[in-house]
Amino acid sequence: MSDTNDSDGGSCSTPDSDGEVAEEIGIVSFERKRPVAEEIRAELSDDYERIDILDYHGEVFADNWGDYDCFVGLMASGIAMRKTAGLLDDKWEDPAVVVIDEELTWAIPLTGGHHGANQVAHDLSKLGAVPAMTTASEAAGKQGVESKAKALDSHVVNGDSTVATNLAVLNDELGPVERLDGPRAVLVGDDVTVLKRNSDDGVVLGTGTVDGVRKEQVLDAWEAALGETEHDISDVEFVATATRKEGEAGLYEAAEEIGVGVVCFDKETLLDHEGPSPSRAKELIGWPGIAEASAIAGGRDHELLREKERFDEAVTVAIGK
Repeated sequence: MSDTNDSDGGSCSTPDSDGEVAEEIGIVSFERKRPVAEEIRAELSDDYERIDILDYHGEVFADNWGDYDCFVGLMASGIAMRKTAGLLDDKWEDPAVVVIDEELTWAIPLTGGHHGANQVAHDLSKLGAVPAMTTASEAAGKQGVESKAKALDSHVVNGDSTVATNLAVLNDELGPVERLDGPRAVLVGDDVTVLKRNSDDGVVLGTGTVDGVRKEQVLDAWEAALGETEHDISDVEFVATATRKEGEAGLYEAAEEIGVGVVCFDKETLLDHEGPSPSRAKELIGWPGIAEASAIAGGRDHELLREKERFDEAVTVAIGK
């Protein structure tokens, strides 16, 4: 797998994706701002496993530091900075911190941008707040290695390496995210980021669509395809498609709806993993069938669990493992 323009395929998840997913949120609020905190909790409740409102006092962050993935400080950024600065130890272990003003104008990740804060700030935009991303890769409109990891449903094994590799992202020098199938022993340097998939038995939704497909069509097709297997949406590692479908709004919106990334494979990779079913696209434009080839390319074992099927004359789905 690789960046979009490289030969092995590419991760092209939605621009707001982040390296780690925050699931448990603590909203820290002054008593007079509690109605706003309640509004935030109500809006985001479906997206997170747990959202608690914590009344502000001088030690509120310290007292709850290990209990949440991310704190949302409904307060001035200076207060949150002063109260959390002495608690910070390791960016891979510390909770993320986001601040938002009472008028819900700005959502600002202070720490842990790639570790949940950017994600939460983006979700706060549902309330009208502008997410002020300051991590270098996001500020430059590029996808950092932590974001690539999320798109691939994987995690970074050697966190210290990301300083060098994200600098390479900024300079357009990172190169492809290579996939190595084992058993295999690999010796890497300090400037090589190693990603490991999170799941041992998940599935990949290989998906091709017509131009202008609607989110609902894609979601219905995925549900129908998975319904004939022993798997459901919770088992999906990521959605796989072709680089020629990069940016297809309905596909990306559907992936965001189920909380997974989108990985794009280029023509050469798909030709190397062509599926068994015939495809008119091969005859007409030289591309193999996107659904099967991308499902095979993305699957852990490079195998098809379910051959392609077309739904609603708009979405073709195959399932890889």
